[in-house]
Amino acid sequence: ALPISTATLSGNEAHHLLHVMRAKPGLQLMLFDGQGGQYEAELTHCGRSTVDLALGPKQDIEREHPFQITLAVALPKGDRQRWLIEKAVELGVSRLIPLQTARSTAGSEQASSKLERYIIEASKQCGRNRLMQLAAPLKLIDLLSQDESPIRILAHPGGSPLAEIEWNSTENRSLAIGPEGGFTDDEVTQAIEAGWKTVGLGSRILRLETA
Repeated sequence: ALPISTATLSGNEAHHLLHVMRAKPGLQLMLFDGQGGQYEAELTHCGRSTVDLALGPKQDIEREHPFQITLAVALPKGDRQRWLIEKAVELGVSRLIPLQTARSTAGSEQASSKLERYIIEASKQCGRNRLMQLAAPLKLIDLLSQDESPIRILAHPGGSPLAEIEWNSTENRSLAIGPEGGFTDDEVTQAIEAGWKTVGLGSRILRLETA
């Protein structure tokens, strides 16, 4: 069958095919567009820094939850950021907001291009064809005033057990995870006043990426 269309890959994806996988013409691939579409593809030509592909028809395959999950989290430093991004992608988080709080540590910020690369790599690994959105960093006070999700949960020791939270299976939800040291008492009070529910995650103190 004739291909429906063609595509040329460059940048990181081409480099991975050419220099990591040592790909050759004839290799069968699965491409995704990051918006829920994917394509069976065949590599037709290898250039110095690009690869050409013949694409089959677009397949609309949805692997998302029936609700949107927004995760606002004070990012940890170093490699722990990558681990957190990977697991958020695998678990189906729709949007990640780097959260700025009173106890956020200096140096926890990371270039958005690097975080976006982590998202793509994790999506490829787990077969998710819709990319998790990476939002601009946001202060907690702005999150509390802007978020309008029906379900808004802030992780805090001593909060209600997660099993006691009532939610409809299709309602969008927002989750806030604090930095090392947690949210301050003032931040927790502000969240409750803004309609957020505090939830405890057990009797042990969890690292933020675990939470």
